[in-house]
Amino acid sequence: MPTFFNALGLRFFIYSEEHKPIHIHVQKGRAKAKFVVVPNVELVENKGFKVQELSLAKSLIEENQGLIIERWNEHLNKMKTK
Repeated sequence: MPTFFNALGLRFFIYSEEHKPIHIHVQKGRAKAKFVVVPNVELVENKGFKVQELSLAKSLIEENQGLIIERWNEHLNKMKTK
């Protein structure tokens, strides 16, 4: 599970065998969420996050959208060549 970045106690990551559409998982303690990144950042799944935490996570994803897309493509291309 490659971690793309950590911010304000939140971990943003993907699983090694991911699938499209481009999305990111967020975790803090036992709380987990999943956001689609392209074309717009949208919450797909929430297990335990409060509304304020989801808002923070969404903002951080929007700020780092380019990085997430770049790292997603790099990681999936590496997985295809293995």
